[in-house]
Parts: sequence; C-alpha cells; structure tokens
Amino acid sequence: MLSHASVWAAIDALADRYSLSASGLAKRAGLDSTAFNKSKRLSADGRPRWPSTESIAKIIEATGSSLDEFLALIEGMQNGQPGRHFARASSVPMLGFAQAGAGGFFDDAGFPVGHGWDLIELPANAREGAYALQVQGDSMLPLYRDGDMLIVEPAAPVHRGDRVVVKTTAGEVMAKVLSRRTAEKIELLSLNEAHPPRTLPAREVEWLARIVWASQ
Repeated sequence: MLSHASVWAAIDALADRYSLSASGLAKRAGLDSTAFNKSKRLSADGRPRWPSTESIAKIIEATGSSLDEFLALIEGMQNGQPGRHFARASSVPMLGFAQAGAGGFFDDAGFPVGHGWDLIELPANAREGAYALQVQGDSMLPLYRDGDMLIVEPAAPVHRGDRVVVKTTAGEVMAKVLSRRTAEKIELLSLNEAHPPRTLPAREVEWLARIVWASQ
C-alpha cells in the first residue's frame, strides 16, 4: 500500500537522481516552483496532501525516467532501501569537445562507441548510455567554464528550452539551447550571448542529445 511519506520521498529522490532540487524538478516539469515544497505536503489542519497523478506524470516526462523507475523508488522508500532498484553506474566515458567532432566516437544515434574515451567517476549516478563531454575554452561562458563536464543522455527526451549537444554531418559538435525543431530545420540559441543563434537544416544534423546536468 502506498504511503504519503514514501510518495513524497520518491519525488525528492527522483529530483536528487537528476541533480535537481524539489523546486527545480517542479519548474522543469512546467509546474509552479513551490508545488513540491515541504510546506505544501500537509494542509493547514495537518492532513496529508498528496501530489496529483498529473504532476507525477509531468516529472516523469520531464526527467526522461519511467513509471517503473518512480514506483521502484516508492517501493525502496517503503522498504527502507532507497534506490535499490535501477542502480546506475557512477562512471561514464568522457571525451573533450575538441575530439568529439572526429569520426568513430559515436554511433548514428549519438551513443558513445569505439576507443579513445577516458572514464570518469561522477558524484551522482548516470543512466546507461550517458557520457561526459569536457568543456574546452571559454565559448560557453558564463554558463559553463573550461574543464566543466557536461553529462549527456542520448536516450533522454528533448524539449524546447533544453540544453543540448548537437553534431552536424560536417563533424561540428556544439552545446546549445534548443529553441525550435521542425521536420525541416533546427533553431538553436547560444549559451554565450556573444555568439549568435544558429539555424541548421535538419538534414545537416547527425544527432541531437540532451545535457542532463553539469559536473562543475
């Protein structure tokens, strides 16, 4: 049987798994930033207040997780074993941006393949297929600095406003913000205001993958 405490604890655990606060998770899901505040979990008279199924569906979609993963978190909380399901490796392959444009490092879907990758340990768990790209230079300031690691999940759903890594058929690899995506073109905003927006024909984009967090 579901308990009020375990459901809310699972929401907190899901946020933590994706390196978000409860407020950050709510905002990513398109909800009010206070939707998951601890003060909202009880009514004024002390009765338990449950999250809606709609809000749960939205956070699952926003993080690219699944209902099974969320239910496993609830089960783990109820059994006193948080996160015992869906354990994910804490190490991922890593490559520098300067190397990423060369051939042989990615398959057609943007997943890491081949040799030449280093392996790094992350302070948080990552999904299977995730990898890290190391920022080189100052082209992504003020958001990302030289040496920062951008953690990319090719399987994560991508929405307008997400930070993404894009590889073109010409071999260019860039980190941008997705502004608009149609069957004909992809519009991108730069992380650094000194660099103009880019519009690429869809046929010239080999793959596009979401940056889920940065290790700074």
